Amino acid sequence: MSEQWSSFLFFFFLIHFFHFSKPTSLPQFPCKKPDFSSYPFCNTSLSIPTRTHSLVSLLTLSEKIQQLSNNASAIPRLGIPSYQWWSESLHGIATNGPGVNFNGTVSSATLFPQVILTASSFNRSLWFDIASAIAVEARAMYNVGQAGLTFWAPVINIFRDPRWGRGQETPGEDPMVVSAYSIEYVKGLQGNGNGNGHELMVSACCKHFTAYDLESWGNFSRYSFNAVVSIQDLADTYQPPFRSCIQQGKASCLMCSYNAVNGVPACASEDLLGVARNNWGFEGYITADCDAVATIYEYQNYTKSAEDAVAVALKAGVDINCGTYMVRNTESAIIQGKVKEKDLDRALFNLFSVQMRLGLFDGEPRGGKFGKLGPKDVCTSEHKALALEAARQGIVLLKNNKLLPLRRSTGVSLAVIGPMAATNLLGGGYSGIPCSSKSLYDGLKEFAKGITYVSGCHDVPCLSDDGFAEAVDSAKGADFVVIVTGLDLTQETEDHDRNSLLLPGKQTDLVLSVAAASKNPVILVLTGGGPLDVSFAEKNPLIASILWVGYPGEAGGKALAEIIFGEVNPGGRLPMTWYPESFTKVPMNDMSMRADPTRGYPGRTYRFYTGSRIYGFGHGLSYSDFTYKFLSSPSKINLSRATKNSPRKSLLSQNGEDVYGLNYVLVDELQNCKSSSFTVHISVTNNGGLDGSHVVMLFSRWPKVIEGSPQKQLVGFNRVHTIPHKSTETSISVDPCEHLSFADEQGKKILPLGSHILSVGDVEHMVSIDIV
Repeated sequence: MSEQWSSFLFFFFLIHFFHFSKPTSLPQFPCKKPDFSSYPFCNTSLSIPTRTHSLVSLLTLSEKIQQLSNNASAIPRLGIPSYQWWSESLHGIATNGPGVNFNGTVSSATLFPQVILTASSFNRSLWFDIASAIAVEARAMYNVGQAGLTFWAPVINIFRDPRWGRGQETPGEDPMVVSAYSIEYVKGLQGNGNGNGHELMVSACCKHFTAYDLESWGNFSRYSFNAVVSIQDLADTYQPPFRSCIQQGKASCLMCSYNAVNGVPACASEDLLGVARNNWGFEGYITADCDAVATIYEYQNYTKSAEDAVAVALKAGVDINCGTYMVRNTESAIIQGKVKEKDLDRALFNLFSVQMRLGLFDGEPRGGKFGKLGPKDVCTSEHKALALEAARQGIVLLKNNKLLPLRRSTGVSLAVIGPMAATNLLGGGYSGIPCSSKSLYDGLKEFAKGITYVSGCHDVPCLSDDGFAEAVDSAKGADFVVIVTGLDLTQETEDHDRNSLLLPGKQTDLVLSVAAASKNPVILVLTGGGPLDVSFAEKNPLIASILWVGYPGEAGGKALAEIIFGEVNPGGRLPMTWYPESFTKVPMNDMSMRADPTRGYPGRTYRFYTGSRIYGFGHGLSYSDFTYKFLSSPSKINLSRATKNSPRKSLLSQNGEDVYGLNYVLVDELQNCKSSSFTVHISVTNNGGLDGSHVVMLFSRWPKVIEGSPQKQLVGFNRVHTIPHKSTETSISVDPCEHLSFADEQGKKILPLGSHILSVGDVEHMVSIDIV
C-alpha cells in the first residue's frame, strides 16, 4: 500500500471515528455587526450572484485554496468563520461525518426506517414528510451548533445487484421509483416543496454520480472499479434518478462517485459532470466523495501526479473535495500551470452561492426565518409518530398461510427467538442516535403478556448452534413462535458486499429446528436491506408467515407488533427483486441491465431479469384481498402535428428488412410531448374484513417482445386508504413519452407506436398509440 494511500485511509478513519469529540457552541456566522456587515456580500438587497462574485473577488489565492475542503477554513480578515460541509441525514440526522455531533443540548434525533424500507411504502407524501421533519431537526441542531446545513443525502443509485452492501440506503431497483423518491426527499429537505425560488432550508445532495453500486467484491473495489456501462443502460437506468433529482427536485449539491465510468473516474469526467450542468441545468456545488480526488491518482492511476488529479477534477467541474487533497496539492498545480485561478473562482462561486441561499451570509441565524428552531423541535411527538407510521407502511408481508393476524389475547403465549430480536440497533447504515429506540422483542412484549426470548444464535453471523437447544425448548413451551433472522451491518454495509444471498451461518438451521418443534406453524421475521433466498421457508408449511422489516428505525418494534396482532393491515411492497442463491454466479462487476442469452446472462431487475425469483418487485401481501377495475382510460392516443420528422420504421432491421413491423418515434423529435398525456382512473375494492392502506401499481408492456425493451415497466403508483367491502378510486397520470418509452442502443428514448398494455394486478387495458 502506498504512503499516500495510507494517509488517505488514515484521514477517512479519523473522520468516521473521532467526530464525537467535537465541541459544541453556538454557530458562528459571517456579516456580524458592526465590524463585518458593510461588505457588499452582506448586502441582502443585492442578488446572490452579485454578492457571491463580490466575495470571491476579495479573496487571496491562499484563501481560495483553503476553501476546497469539506472543512473550509475561516477567513478572519473578512469575518468569515470556518464551515463544515459534511453532514449526513440519509434517514435522520446521522453520526457519520464531522458536521454533526450529539454532545450538546440535543442528544438524539428521530431515526426513521432505512431508505429501502421507507421506499416499500410507495408513498410520495410520506417521503416528503420524512425529509421535511429531518430538515426541521437539522436546522434546530444547527442553531445550537451541533450540525451544519449541507447534508449529503439522498443516495439515489439503482439497487442493481442484491449483494450490494449499500443497497439498503437506496429506494430500490426501479429508476422511476428512485426518481420519485429523490424528488420528494430533496424538496422536503430543502424546504422548496412549494417551489419558492432559491432559498434553502437545508441543502440536499444527490449521490453517488454515477453507476456506483459495488463496494468490495472479488478483486474489485469501489475505489478503483471501472463501471463499463452501455449508453443505453446509462440513459434508461443509471441516469434518470439523477436527472430527476436535479431538474425536478432542484437539488443544490451533486456528489461524484469513486468509480470510473467507461474508463474515466467519475470525478474526473468532464463529459459526465457536464451533462448535469449543461444539459440538466444543475445549479449548485459538486463535491467529490471522500477522498475521490485522491483515488484518481493514488488508486486508479488515471493521472501521473497529484497535481494532475486536482487539475482534471477541477476542470471536470468538481468544486470541493471531501478531505484535504485539493488543499494540499492545488497551489503546486497552479505553480506548474495545470490549474488556473479562474477554475478556483468558478468552484468558489458555486460553493458560496449555496451558502448564500442557506442564509449563512444574512447575519445572525437566530434572527432569521428558521432561527427559533431549537432542541424542542427535535424528537417531537409528531416526528416520532411519523417514524412509526413509516415503519407500519414499509413492512412487507411476504407469505401468510392464514396464521396472521394473531388475536391479542392474555391467554396466548409467545416465544421470540433470534439474534436480531433483542437489539435496538434497527437503523442500518448512516444512522444517528434515536430518540427512544426499542427492540422488536420490546414491541411484542406490549402485546403479549406471556412472552419469552432466547437468541438461538449468539449473533447474526451465527457460526455456532450452541443456543439451538434452548431455542427449541422455548418454542415447545409457547403457543406461537416469532423467529427473527436476517442481516445486520456485519453482513452488509459501506465497503462490504455480500457473497451469498442465503441466511448467514446456521440461521436456516435455527429456523428449521424451531419450526419443527413448535406447536403451531411459526412466524419468520427477516431483517436487513438486501434480498435473501428464503425459498426453504416459502415452501415449508411449518413456516406460516414471513415478514420483511428491513431496518425499521426507532419505532420498528411497535410497528411489527401492531401488524402481527392485526392493529395494522400490512401494505408494503418490495422495491427490489429477491433472487435465488444461483444469482451469485452472475459477476457483480457486469453492469449490463439487459439479458444476453448468448453468454448465459440473465439480466437485472424486474425490467430485464429472465431467471427465477424468490419474490418479485412489487410483491407484498395484505390481510385483505383486492380487486381492480379500469374506470376510464383512452383506448387510442393520436400524436398529430407533433413530430419534426416522419416516424421511424422497424425497431430492428436485418439487412434492411423489417423484422417486427412496428413503427416508433424518437421522443426528442416530439413537440409538446405533454399534450399527449392522459389519466387512468382505477377502482380498487377491499374484499376483506380489515381496512388499511394499499399500493396500486400500474405497469405497461408491449404485446410483442422488442429487442432492448423492458419485459414490463412501472408507469405509476399511488398508496390509497381502503375500507372493507368498499371501493376506492384513484388516478394515475401517464405521459407516454416518459412512461411508455425506453432507450435505444444510442441512448435515445423511443416511443413504440401501436398497442401498449396497461395492467394493474391481473386486469389489463390496451392503449394504441399512433401518428396521424
